[in-house]
Amino acid sequence: MTRFALDQLDTLRTIVDEGTFEAAARRLHVTQSAVSQRIKQLERAAGQVLLRRSTPVETTEAGDVLLRHARQIDLLTSDALARLGTGPRDEDDTASNDPAPTTLPIAVNADSTATWFLDALAAVPPAVRVVFDLRRADQQHTAELLRSGDVLAAVTATREPVQGCSSEPLGVMRYRAVASPGFVDRWLAGVPHDPETPRLGRLDLAPLDRAPMVVFDRTDALQHDFVRRLTGREPLSPRHHVPASADFARAVVLGLGWGMLPEAQATPELDAGRLVELAPDDPVDVPLFWQRWTLASPLLDAVTVAVRTTARRALHP
Repeated sequence: MTRFALDQLDTLRTIVDEGTFEAAARRLHVTQSAVSQRIKQLERAAGQVLLRRSTPVETTEAGDVLLRHARQIDLLTSDALARLGTGPRDEDDTASNDPAPTTLPIAVNADSTATWFLDALAAVPPAVRVVFDLRRADQQHTAELLRSGDVLAAVTATREPVQGCSSEPLGVMRYRAVASPGFVDRWLAGVPHDPETPRLGRLDLAPLDRAPMVVFDRTDALQHDFVRRLTGREPLSPRHHVPASADFARAVVLGLGWGMLPEAQATPELDAGRLVELAPDDPVDVPLFWQRWTLASPLLDAVTVAVRTTARRALHP
């Protein structure tokens, strides 16, 4: 039976995390030639090409399989060392008796990070020695990072569990269609809004398919889906791409365009009169799920409990 060498699996994981062979060599404190040799040996053992030599490197389907295997070994080793009370020491703190924390890669959408997910990570007990490597992706695409082995857990809109993972519902993130009062005056006809009660204004949303919108990135379909549902037309709007959650909200407040904001971000601005809700009776609800590898891991268990508990407080049921 073929057995994959641990140093070769560790090298594969490090290359993917660092993005290049050169950066991986620096991280592993070996030569770039040694890194290349380990990958050649691993590919020979697997009988398949594992990495595409792009910048950054990309795994092939076979590489995804071994990347998952490498991360599973890392997690199980860290859990075992934690139970033994020993572990790899921090390189820059040789006098410390504390084991180096385990790095836990998690995929999460930007809106969750901006509103509730960091609270969940902060709730993980201090005794759990972990540092988090958050990978930002749209909630519709975070599951892909689980499939590829890039992450061990993900906040995702995908209910169906990825192979080798469990899936549990977290709750619903509610989005509100909002715009600044000045934007409404300029682009949307209808009964003028009342600045004292900005949610109550009744607006004619027919022009919304041509009014400027703010989108997160080119995978963000929330605004487009909202326009199609309300107007029955494909939006032809000019689009501002603002790929950061806080900046996205600020762009809407400043009147660059209208957009869908998480309720937690929109409510203070609505209450202050800096935003107007375009369709108070038509929020958009996005169900979120927590998917994680099914490995028996105390570390993953502790993070899962913190995520589940925080989500129950922060999200709609």
